[in-house]
Order: sequence, then C-alpha cells, then structure tokens
Amino acid sequence: MYTNICNDGYRETDTYQKRIPEFRSGLTMLLFTILQMNGCVTKKKITSTQNSFHHFHKSSHQNKKITLFTFSQISKTSLIQKLLVVTTMMFVMAPLFGQQEDSTSIFRKRKWVIGSSTALAAGTSYYLLNDLWYKNYARSSFHFFNDNNEWLQMDKVGHGFTTYTTGRYMCDALRWSGASENISVWLGGTSGLIYLSGIEIMDGKSKAWGFSYGDMIANASGSFLFIVQEKIFREQRITLKFSYSESDFAMLNSDQLGRNFQQRVLKDYNAQTYWASINVHSFLASDADFPRWLNVAFGYGAMKMTHAEMNDFSVNNFQREREFYFSFDADLNRVRWKKKWMRTTAKILSFIKIPTPTFEMRSGGQTKFHWMFF
Repeated sequence: MYTNICNDGYRETDTYQKRIPEFRSGLTMLLFTILQMNGCVTKKKITSTQNSFHHFHKSSHQNKKITLFTFSQISKTSLIQKLLVVTTMMFVMAPLFGQQEDSTSIFRKRKWVIGSSTALAAGTSYYLLNDLWYKNYARSSFHFFNDNNEWLQMDKVGHGFTTYTTGRYMCDALRWSGASENISVWLGGTSGLIYLSGIEIMDGKSKAWGFSYGDMIANASGSFLFIVQEKIFREQRITLKFSYSESDFAMLNSDQLGRNFQQRVLKDYNAQTYWASINVHSFLASDADFPRWLNVAFGYGAMKMTHAEMNDFSVNNFQREREFYFSFDADLNRVRWKKKWMRTTAKILSFIKIPTPTFEMRSGGQTKFHWMFF
C-alpha cells in the first residue's frame, strides 16, 4: 500500500498489486489503436498455426489469431505531428504501468518506465522520419531556411503550443517518477524543444528544406512560457490550448491541408485556433470570491489560406485574414473532482479549449459574436 499526495492537494491511496498483466496488454493495444486512428499504422488479422512477430503481435492460444501492425506512408509534417501525439500519450499513460513494493523500488521502476518510453518514442520517430521521408530527398551541407511568412504564422504558434504542451506532460511524468523538482521542470519543460531541435537539424541537412530559425524561436517560446511560470508561480496560470472547427478551404488544396478529419485537424491551419487561457483567480487574493476554475481566453487563428505564402488566384480570389478571439474557458485541473479517474481525464484533456460564447475580430475589420465557438 502506498499513499501519495497529488499536486492539487488530493490524497490518494493506490494498491498496485491488484493490477494484472492483462491490464498492461490492454494499454499497449490502446497505444497501437491511437497509432492506427492517426494513420501511422495499418492493422490486419491473420490466422497462423505458430507464433510470429511483425512489429507487434497478439495471439490467442485457442484460435491462433494474430494482429499485425505495419507503418503507413505519410507526409513529413503529418508524421511529426502524429508521432508527437503518440509520444505524449505514452507519457500520460506511463503512470498506469507501475507496480509498487517500497518507495525506493517504486521510483526506480517509474524512472525506468519514463526513461525507456522516452528513448523508444524519440528514437523510433527519428528513425521513421529518416526512413520514410528524408532519405527520399537529396542531402546537403547544413543551411538555414526562412519560412516566417508562411501560413500567417499559424505554424509558428503551433510549434510553441507543441513544446509547451509536451513540457507540461513530461514534467508531470518526471514528478511522478520521483525526479527532483528542478529536473522535472527543466528537463521536462525543455523536452519538446530538445525533440523538435533534432528535427530542425535534419531539416538543415536536407536540400529541400533548411534549419528554420523562426521555428526554433517558436519552439523555445513554448518551453520558456512553461518553465518561467513553474519557477515564478509554481503553477501554470496561463495555459496554451487548442481548438478545431472544420473549414471549407481544405478541399481547395487537400494535399497540403488534408483529405479527412484525422489529417485536417493537424494540417488545416484555417480550422485551428490557439488560445492563451488565463486563470483569473490565481492572480487575485487567495480568499477572493471568484470561481477558481474560470478562465478568460485570448485566441489566434487565420482563414482563407490555401497555400503557404499566397493563394492560387486562378482558383479563387479571396484574401487571407487573421482572426482574433476573446472568450471564456475552464481550467479543468482546478475543479475539485471527487474521483481519481476524473482528475486523470481532466489532466489529459486540459490542452483542449472548452466551447463557450466567443467574440471574434478579423484583420479586415469585421466582427462577429458566436453563441458557442470551438
């Protein structure tokens, strides 16, 4: 029996001896299901009279059914984003894989889980990027590339959001493993920056692209926002969040903006909105009569974009626009949930902006009020 005090003040007692190997197998299957849903792998069931391994297999002693997972061919940008989704899910699910004996053994095993899963996820993703993408293009000496004018900087905001969110989850995972607070904040907070820096270096050695200093500034900004808040406030008072509302522009350039929902939620910048969600109560006196979970949120988006830098006017004649939003939000981590599974679910979903009434202003001067906007 082990008693742990969570960051939000809840005391929880967990008997890990009740967890069985089948539970771990179920989580492994969940991980591959996430991969399949995001188009990273394809699944096929076959019947065999003997055991075999092909990336991953699950066999039944009764009917010898084997499930095969094979990696799919997808674009570089899509692959990077999907691998980050899966890597983040591994960090989130890592606490569910531990067993407990004594405190020293607990933290040793937890550190092994975090270290091995991180190395596996990062190493596998770098290998896949090189094997499925970079090797098909000519190599060059290291050089820089300026893409700061593309997509009205929506891709840069996405980079910052990615490193910030990865830092949050990785910091929590390191705290769970028993790492010191400094290591959790600094190593966890810079994990997204470190990972994406490796990809930028590979870009810098590819003749088709280059090392983007704009991307690196955005990457560093996301990590910086997380670390500074942890060091000053010892909590996240300003949270970066994401929302998606399907647009009509992806069909005009489906190769770049996506052909289905799974691709468009990652690639269609017209449909994405990034938010800075500010918790008001955390900036007030501790006894202030204001809901501790209620946030105000400022959002940024763009629309009418069919290509990176300029639209194809032979197809359409509309001008791209920036969008600015003001809305309300909820910090799910500050709600006093009664059940542990509720707190875990809230933490996993905390990067998503809650749909609320929203005021929108566009760079062209138009304004609009949405009764409910996501």
